[in-house]
Amino acid sequence: MDFLLNINIQFYIVAYLVGGIPFGLLLTKKLTSIDVRESGSGSIGATNVLRVLKESNPIMAKRIAVATLLLDALKGIFVLIIASILGLSEQTLWMIAILSIVGHCYSPFLKFEGGKGVATGMGVMLFMLPIETILAIIAWFIAGKIFKVSSLSSLIALTTLIVSSFIIHPQIDEIKTHAPIFVIAFLITYKHVPNIMRLFRGEESKIV
Repeated sequence: MDFLLNINIQFYIVAYLVGGIPFGLLLTKKLTSIDVRESGSGSIGATNVLRVLKESNPIMAKRIAVATLLLDALKGIFVLIIASILGLSEQTLWMIAILSIVGHCYSPFLKFEGGKGVATGMGVMLFMLPIETILAIIAWFIAGKIFKVSSLSSLIALTTLIVSSFIIHPQIDEIKTHAPIFVIAFLITYKHVPNIMRLFRGEESKIV
C-alpha cells in the first residue's frame, strides 16, 4: 500500500472521486425531487437536466442546467489548480485531467454510470489548453445556434479543439504528444455513441 503515499497517486484518486460528483443529479433531486436518470437520455449532465425540467418549470430548468454546467466544469479545474500550485508535473496534470473526466463519465457514486464528459472536459481543457478550448466553446455556441442539437454541437466543438491543438501547439510543452487529448476525445465520443446513432437516423432531439 506504499504507492498510496505517492502524491501523484493521491491526486489521481482525488481527481476521479471529485470528477464523479453528480452535480446534475444532486441539484435536481434537492430542488425539484426529480431524478434526471429516469427521463430524457438518462444522463446527469446539463443538457438532460434542461430537457427533463423545462416542461414543468422552464426558468428553474435553465438555472439548474447552468449551475450543473458550471459545477461540472469547475470540479475538473479545482483539482488541477491545487496540483499545479503544489508543482506537480505536466504529465501528472494531464493524467488528473483525464481521470476527472473518467470520474464524471463513470461515477463511483452512481454504480459507474454518469454523464457524457463535455462540461468536465471543457473545464480541464480550459486549464490545460485555454486558447484551443475558447475556440471550441465558440464553435459549440455557433453550432448550437445553427443546429440546436446539443450532441452535434459538442462533437463539433471537440473536433475544433483537436484541430486547433495541432495548429497552435504542434508540440505540446513537456509531454511532446497529443495523446492525452485523443484519450479525452475518445471518452467523450464513446459516451456520445447513442447520440451519434440517433443523429444518423435523424432522431436526435433538439434543444429549443
